[in-house]
Amino acid sequence: MKTLLILGAGTAGTMIAKKMSQKLDSQQWRIIVVDRNEQHYYQPGFLFLPFGSYKPQDVVQPKRRYIPNRVEFILSDIERIEPEANRVLLTENKRAISYDYLVIATGCDIRPEETEGLLDGGGWRNNIFDFYTYEGAVALSHFLEKWPGGRLVLNVAEMPIKCPVAPLEFLFLADEFFTRRGIRNKVELIYATPLSGAFTKPKSAALLGGLLEKKHIHLEPDFAISDVDSSANAIHSYDGRELPFDLLITIPVNGGAKVIGQSGMGNDLDFVPTDKFTLQSKKWPNIWVMGDAADIPASKAGAVVHFQLEVVVENILAHMAGRELHAKFDGHASCYIETGFNKALLIDFNYDTEPLPGHYPIPGIGPFSLLSESVINHWGKLGFRFMYWNLMMRGLPMPVPDKFSMAGKQA
Repeated sequence: MKTLLILGAGTAGTMIAKKMSQKLDSQQWRIIVVDRNEQHYYQPGFLFLPFGSYKPQDVVQPKRRYIPNRVEFILSDIERIEPEANRVLLTENKRAISYDYLVIATGCDIRPEETEGLLDGGGWRNNIFDFYTYEGAVALSHFLEKWPGGRLVLNVAEMPIKCPVAPLEFLFLADEFFTRRGIRNKVELIYATPLSGAFTKPKSAALLGGLLEKKHIHLEPDFAISDVDSSANAIHSYDGRELPFDLLITIPVNGGAKVIGQSGMGNDLDFVPTDKFTLQSKKWPNIWVMGDAADIPASKAGAVVHFQLEVVVENILAHMAGRELHAKFDGHASCYIETGFNKALLIDFNYDTEPLPGHYPIPGIGPFSLLSESVINHWGKLGFRFMYWNLMMRGLPMPVPDKFSMAGKQA
């Protein structure tokens, strides 16, 4: 009996387990999924928790609900991966699992300890909050209910991060939230980013920068944070700038699972070096990497995992059969960007093509408009939660194409 071992039961791990359980003969292959947490979080929903649009129960489900019956699910931390020995050591009962093929889907997480004073200065979860974790988003929601206003600084510590547009969305939704509360004139919104503009791609950066200006949100570009001084309620950059705050919303340094680094498999942020087209490990040919765990230059977002899935499945099966790897991931990413007041815009891009205006997914029809705000886009964003739980996590077809296409786009 051969073994396919999957590390991580989040979006990527669950989807590949479902798909491979349909492809591999159960008489010849056993499939094992390992994860340290019982709960599966719909991470795009964390954005809405601070503003009361979603309740905590809207974004959490038990992981076992989505793991196929024929797949063994083990709840345990991972002590070490030994790729040369094709073995993984678990902390639970010190169990060792030998594998023939390994899929790493361990995701990434925040590392507030990487920024001096952020975690240990006394402000953490007092007037310093994150919303990239379930606990942080829930705590922030309680804080914002009674916050009288002041200077809100949102800072991105370092790239890459999960969902690169989420910081912008937070500010746009904050603008709406404080407007509806009747205290927008008492709130100053500042976006401090290490990027040179609102976003990385020229057309979308110009559009999003314009929206920030229109909503009176100050952009502080090229801000590389050096430390947080909680006693003075200020953050500092390496070039000497200081930004005072009453409320700091932080997107800390993001890093891969620490076991990746401890096992000697990652880069300096513990992301696994991965072929950006085949999604195969650059060093070990029987290891594939999906989602946020990879070091590829693609967006770290749930929709990207959907676009990666068929490539990984096809290439694993080809490798098992001794064939060349023909399936290629093109870096396709689609992101709805909430802009507040029941509107959103949509960007669709890949490795080679930046976000462009047009219509998606049907050329000339849409119903979603690209690089343009609309109510339909907002409902598309909200509707994704239903598709996530009921289609993606259940292994059912999604009504969007996997491959990037220029159809319907205006270059």
